[in-house]
Amino acid sequence: MDDDPLVLELVERSISRYGFEVVTTRAALGVANLLRTEQPDIVLLDVNIPALSGDRILGVVRQFAGPDTLFILYSSMDESKLRELVRASGADGYIPKGVTGPELALKLSGLHHKRMANRPTPPAARGESVLQRDVAAPQSQSTTAQVSMASR
Repeated sequence: MDDDPLVLELVERSISRYGFEVVTTRAALGVANLLRTEQPDIVLLDVNIPALSGDRILGVVRQFAGPDTLFILYSSMDESKLRELVRASGADGYIPKGVTGPELALKLSGLHHKRMANRPTPPAARGESVLQRDVAAPQSQSTTAQVSMASR
């Protein structure tokens, strides 16, 4: 999510080349709709949005995301301030806007792989009986991450 259409286009072009499926929005309120319909793996939220900043949007929209969705703050502000916003907002991390396309793709891939590696292994994959398992929402088995980006 970013309110600057040029930033959205640049990020989309940059990381699409590295296998990411990208869905963008310029509207802060559009994030909740995207989360419901797209169920992205990663959401980049611009922090400097006039109406509602990305760190505040996070508190409102997290309920619409899947349990494995990563929320990453994306801003050109000072990194020490970004780290503090991550702690205060409950975001999963941050990426400075000065990061180039290949580096952005690498950082997103690293965050996604780290999250997937930390997921609990289902009982069937561990060779355990699944007769007593609760029914849960299906989880994506995709090997590529989907990134939703909302504008600032």
